[in-house]
Amino acid sequence: MPLLGFGVLAFALAWVAYKAFARGFGVEGGAPDWIRVTLAGLTLAALYFVIASGFTLIFGLMRVVNMAHGSLYLLGAYIAFEFQQHHVVSWLWGVVVASLGVGLVGLAMHQVFLRWNQGQELRQALLTIALSFIFADQMLAYFGGAQHYIQAPGAIAGNVDFGIFCTTEGIFGGTCLTFPAFRLVVLGIAVCVALALVLLIRRTSFGIAVRAGVDDPAMASACGINVEAVNAIAFFFGSTLAGLGGALAGAFLVIAPGEDADFLLKALVVVIIGGMGSLGGAAIGALALGLLETWAPQYLPGNWSNYSILLTFVLLVFVLAVRPFGLFGRPE
Repeated sequence: MPLLGFGVLAFALAWVAYKAFARGFGVEGGAPDWIRVTLAGLTLAALYFVIASGFTLIFGLMRVVNMAHGSLYLLGAYIAFEFQQHHVVSWLWGVVVASLGVGLVGLAMHQVFLRWNQGQELRQALLTIALSFIFADQMLAYFGGAQHYIQAPGAIAGNVDFGIFCTTEGIFGGTCLTFPAFRLVVLGIAVCVALALVLLIRRTSFGIAVRAGVDDPAMASACGINVEAVNAIAFFFGSTLAGLGGALAGAFLVIAPGEDADFLLKALVVVIIGGMGSLGGAAIGALALGLLETWAPQYLPGNWSNYSILLTFVLLVFVLAVRPFGLFGRPE
């Protein structure tokens, strides 16, 4: 099976390379479009990682089945949008306050509904599904059903000019390869989030306490760890990351009812592909999903491009067939 997996991956990459570079590597070829599409996939993957890393912390590491994670994402987007619409604070502070506000909502949800049901996955799933419906109805009633967007701040609202693949007029008179600056900022934020989480989980006493509290809460309590407090803080961090993803996504994706379910599904796909509780797996899963969603519509044969969404589930099924616990998951 691993050989089959590598074979399919090699075929997919070879197909993309053929479609992208068959006309050459210059300005008239497919290289500029391939760079733009790939950067779009990388930055989309960065956003997916920010959201899915919070889900990995809550679902993969703490074993709390939070089916309202997508609602927290959408709430963060709406809060950031409201701050910008009413000029309450700057864009940056809007992102910070929206993220922390969603973190507090998640903390309240954990304390009121979930901490009493630790280890009871079915009950947690039913509770959080019910909460997601309540959140969706309330957001629809307050924010309406229209689509909204957040304006990126002026300093990063334009395009970055790479100075390559310029037209025949030259670098001073023609146009060169460009890409939206804000999406590159999101990519940088995702890298910072990944590094911070690795340090937090692997190099601090708090990360050790989280893992110990999940694996053996009785022994962790006997060692002096306040398991309930540690779980509450971890849930706050995971919810904050969902809010951060929403606040960032509003500047290049739509904010609208239904996006909560869509991003919950994508977070689930990323975590399942990568493996439960693996941050590295979440990064690989987000990268695979982001590139798949941007490459497939661009490079599939014309008659097949409408079916590109199905490849997400083909990827999920294929990974589980080859690695039932995900790429970096381990049996319990």
